[in-house]
Amino acid sequence: MPVIGIIGGSGLDNPDILDSPADIEIDTPYGKPNSTLRKGLVKGREVVILARHGRSHTMPPTWVNYRANIWSLKEIGCTHILATTAVGSLRAEIKRGDLVVLDQFIDFTRLRPMTFYERFEPHVPMHTPMADPFDETLRMELIAACSHFGYDHHQTGTVITIEGPRFSTRAESNMFRLWGADVINMSLATETILASEAGIPYAAVAMSTDYDCWKTDEPPVTWDDILTIFKQNAEKVTNVLTRVIATIPE
Repeated sequence: MPVIGIIGGSGLDNPDILDSPADIEIDTPYGKPNSTLRKGLVKGREVVILARHGRSHTMPPTWVNYRANIWSLKEIGCTHILATTAVGSLRAEIKRGDLVVLDQFIDFTRLRPMTFYERFEPHVPMHTPMADPFDETLRMELIAACSHFGYDHHQTGTVITIEGPRFSTRAESNMFRLWGADVINMSLATETILASEAGIPYAAVAMSTDYDCWKTDEPPVTWDDILTIFKQNAEKVTNVLTRVIATIPE
């Protein structure tokens, strides 16, 4: 039977979607995950929710314990991971409130551990393939769910993950556009790499909350702006996730 892990990003980690919820404490070789795991049922399927930044959003992106988060989901038996994240748009056509089913990332982080392999066994180096980092089957289900509800969405998108917690300079934002990035956030690349190393199929749906500061005809984004778009659109992401959960084969 599948067990689906949901990693909720800022404002998108609502535990109320679960029936018969129960909190579970897990320790890992990398310390504790950033939130207690909450296990329950969605449409009769076992689901485990983990709040990426903690349930009160107390953990800045650099210090999220990504290794413990992924390890704990694997330890509890998750067979798939669906992630949600807020992103800034680097393209005029990706509007506020649009959903993006990511297919590529660019890693622009500098400070965080991003592998489980702190040493190799003799003569057995572990270099994880990463050409297509997001699971294609889960991606197709996310796209189908977005289409089912008629939500404005984009079937592909490259996310650039920056260190944070600051936002980009305008020069950086324009550089990221030249590199081919479509959206920007502070967590996804690290998480995707670790899920791949752990052998867990992983896909992410991103909600565009703002235009990054490349767009000069409006003020640079603030956190309050992001929260406003969250509240207006979080139900979309919840609907998409619950529909995809029901489609994962038993």
